Parts: sequence; structure tokens; C-alpha cells
Amino acid sequence: MNSEAKIEDFSNNVLVPEALPTLTDIQFLSISPRYRLINVSVALGTCIIIAMILTAVRFQPFFTVPEQLTHLYPYALMGVTVLAILWAMYHVFADVKIKYGMREQDLSLQKGLVFRQQACQPILRVQHVEIKRGPIIRLAKLASLQVFSAGGEYHTFEIPGLPLERAEQLRQFILDHKDVSAK
Repeated sequence: MNSEAKIEDFSNNVLVPEALPTLTDIQFLSISPRYRLINVSVALGTCIIIAMILTAVRFQPFFTVPEQLTHLYPYALMGVTVLAILWAMYHVFADVKIKYGMREQDLSLQKGLVFRQQACQPILRVQHVEIKRGPIIRLAKLASLQVFSAGGEYHTFEIPGLPLERAEQLRQFILDHKDVSAK
């Protein structure tokens, strides 16, 4: 009798595509501009350290560097410089494309410079939420919010570059509403 009541309550109505909600209705918010500054600084700093190591090996007095490698030194520095410029420019343009949005029932993220990605996580399917902070991000008072969905061991998506207070607000909102949205 109980299974008959469940069958009678079941409906599978036809949906018209024009009536479906769209993700364009979401007001997307940008992440902190400090996140881009950190990424550009890390890119340039890493390449400067690599250039310093190359220079130290090239001009060290402890052993003789083969002549062929000595001639490659300027090209290696040029390659590291090009890498630094490309890596920094990628973050200049890509980090401003990272945006997130929140609705009553879901959390959305869009990112990508060349390959655009848009993800939408229903709050009902959220297993748990973590705030991740590395040492450099912690100095800037930023955090990343990782959202884990039910059935997966890895995070569904991560919103990087959030001010710590905002990350904590979003985390608490999701935790407060993940069980409410099921009702």
C-alpha cells in the first residue's frame, strides 16, 4: 500500500526548454584582485629564482662549465624570461575571469581564459565544505573554498581568492542550508 502511494505521487512532466532557468540569471561576483597579484608575483619570483640558479651555476668558481653550456646560458635566460612573461600574463587575464555566484539552491563557478568552464553545485548534494589557506594566501588574508559533493572524494570545485571573511560566510551558508533545501 505504501509503495502504491509513492507511485501515485510520482510525476514526470514534460519540460519546455524555454521555461528552464538559466545560469545567466545569476549575479556572478569577482574574486579578490589580491589573488591575481599573488599569482603574478609567484610566477615572476619563481622565474627570477630559476634565473639566479642558472647564473650561479654559470659563474661559480668550483668547477669548469663545458663551453657548449656556457654558450647556451643567454638562451636559457631568454627562455626563463619568456616563461615568466607568459606565466604572469596568463594570470593577469585568466584570474579576472574567475567568478562565483550563489542562489538559494546552488553555488556556481565560472573560470577559464581559453577553455571556459561553468560549474553549478546543488547545495543539496554538498557533502562537506573546506576552507583552504596556504602560507602566501594566508598573508594576504585570502582563502579558497572547496566544495565536495556526495559520492566523490575530490572537491567538485574550488573558489580561489576569496577574502577570508567571505569564504567563512559562504561555508556557513552552505552548511546551514544543505539540509534545509531537501525539505
